[in-house]
Amino acid sequence: MADLLKYLPTTRKETDLRGWDEVDIVFFTGDAYIDHPSFGAAVLGRVLEANGYRVAIVPQPDWHGDYRDFKKFGRPRIYFAVSAGSMDSMVNHYTAAKRRRSDDAYTPEGKAGMRPDYCTITYCRILKQLYPDVPVIIGGIEASMRRLTHYDYWQDKLMPSILVDSGADLLVYGMGEQAMTAIADAIRDKGQCTKDNVLCTKEYCHHIPQTAYLTSDKSEVPPDAIWLASHEEALKDKRKHAENFRLIEIESNKINQTTLVQPVGKQYVVVNPSYPPMTTEQLDAIFDLPYQYTPHPKYKDKHIPAYEMIKWSVCMHRGCFGGCSFCTISAHQGKQIVSRSKESILRQIARLSQLPDWHGVLSDLGGPSANMYQMHGKDLSVCGKCARASCLQPSICKNLNQDFGPLIDIYRTVDQLPYVKHAFVGSGIRYDLMNEAYARQLITRHVSGRLKVAPEHCSDAVLQLMRKPQWVHYKQFRELFLRINEEAGLHQQLIPYFISSHPGCTNRDMQLLAEETKKMHYRPEQVQDFTPTPMTLSTTMFYTGINPYTGQPIYVARTPEQKKQQNGYFFWWKDNKPKHK
Repeated sequence: MADLLKYLPTTRKETDLRGWDEVDIVFFTGDAYIDHPSFGAAVLGRVLEANGYRVAIVPQPDWHGDYRDFKKFGRPRIYFAVSAGSMDSMVNHYTAAKRRRSDDAYTPEGKAGMRPDYCTITYCRILKQLYPDVPVIIGGIEASMRRLTHYDYWQDKLMPSILVDSGADLLVYGMGEQAMTAIADAIRDKGQCTKDNVLCTKEYCHHIPQTAYLTSDKSEVPPDAIWLASHEEALKDKRKHAENFRLIEIESNKINQTTLVQPVGKQYVVVNPSYPPMTTEQLDAIFDLPYQYTPHPKYKDKHIPAYEMIKWSVCMHRGCFGGCSFCTISAHQGKQIVSRSKESILRQIARLSQLPDWHGVLSDLGGPSANMYQMHGKDLSVCGKCARASCLQPSICKNLNQDFGPLIDIYRTVDQLPYVKHAFVGSGIRYDLMNEAYARQLITRHVSGRLKVAPEHCSDAVLQLMRKPQWVHYKQFRELFLRINEEAGLHQQLIPYFISSHPGCTNRDMQLLAEETKKMHYRPEQVQDFTPTPMTLSTTMFYTGINPYTGQPIYVARTPEQKKQQNGYFFWWKDNKPKHK
């Protein structure tokens, strides 16, 4: 019983143990509840708890039958919060070939089928049916990347803002700690928690940064807002959808943003600017909350694959300025790097070392891109005016501070801790962001035998569309990796990741890649086929066949046959070698 009190409650029994007669906020999530700072529901729940709110979590509720999981805590005092989990539910469920996946890494024993397709929409509709006057706040990667008109690969069509189909009252995009707290405070303090808190949400929360809402009142739209082409215009004209994406991405990459507005039917989706980047002190405070670093006791000894993957990992920063066209990290976490202090990182490692099955091995000292820790603009006033999607492409920004000293210092300090045998770097690294000192420290001390990197392709034309470094940078890094290994007497492998069927990639490009990998004696067993995920540059190019930044048409391998043929070029060394055309 005592252990249950260390976690956020998931049942009435647990709230009774606390002596609660009501709950302020109830979270519904498509993931299992793992009390670890790598999982959004745990982080937001702990942040709200630290701000004095009574928070309960309903992980993977049963959306069939009598909806008892949605009723277990009754009506919350302030709001319901809904997230599909750590992944978009459709990406979680389907392969690039639209085949149903047989497992789910965020579910006990990897069991599939524990969340619905379009999870956020399904949960919201049930809650609105049961409690129409209680605010429903949506967030997480699924809601965040579907906040405006977006292409849905699984239905092969443009979909309106998820606010339209879900019926949610407010959407929080990006990392939501500040917005979720501000919403709770506004309803509590200004709305006095009336029985119809939905009215309070409309009256007191529409100004909160990093939120989006649906309104039929045009007077709510700020006079300086940027107007996007309507959902209906985007449906009729792919060029207007491409231009919408360009405007959204440019504005999202600014520190000082402007409100975005998109008409849909007789309503308007209003997207408020985001909060400024967090400070180190703010991020430290989030990571210093009393996480147990384990799944909730209700799962007992069940294996949860996603937890096993991150169990001994430490995230040292948020954000990524790489700006890869197919990636959602910078769109969701932001382009600006927000780093934890060295002391906060060491405190987390000390806590991990107290867990009963600790064996002294950290699987990852990393982040979205492991080697961006504490990097930022030399002159922050220049960053305040910048709208570049990437600080690295098409060339490294001259204002970027590339000091690896703080990161190397952390690696060396962790290496000296008496309770740490090995500290590996499992996160991706940018090999175009590198110097000899960092490379040597990484390769000789923090590689577990195989270093995975992501060149993605060898065609510079394709790489330019991906916003990835030219192939020559990969070859230079490969030479550096081999040289350092030889000098240190190591026999480690460099494992490159590649993508087929990315927009702009032709069969000739894939043939070139097959030839290059053959020269390097690579025999890839598995290669990622491009999957269009909502609200990325690559997905916009896939749907429209247009580069939004140039207006020029590009080739897209769109049909299952075209995608399968491109993917097959990687396997030149097998009997099913494709015919080169």
